[in-house]
Amino acid sequence: MKQFKIIIEKHPDGYVAYPIGVAGAIVGQGDTYEEALSDVKSAITCYIEVFGKEMLEDVPCVEVFIAEAGVIL
Repeated sequence: MKQFKIIIEKHPDGYVAYPIGVAGAIVGQGDTYEEALSDVKSAITCYIEVFGKEMLEDVPCVEVFIAEAGVIL
């Protein structure tokens, strides 16, 4: 089993999820956090089936930082 760091964004019309450090367009979405997470896991599985697990072997282990910054408008 390989672990992925997943970003899940909450939007007004639902949630969007994507893995960090993976080349290609792997995105999941859903009405809830759990649905988006499940959908992106399914998308990663589909990616592996289409392109092979070798494509994900060199995914770098990255640190993720979330920051908030105020900007004068």
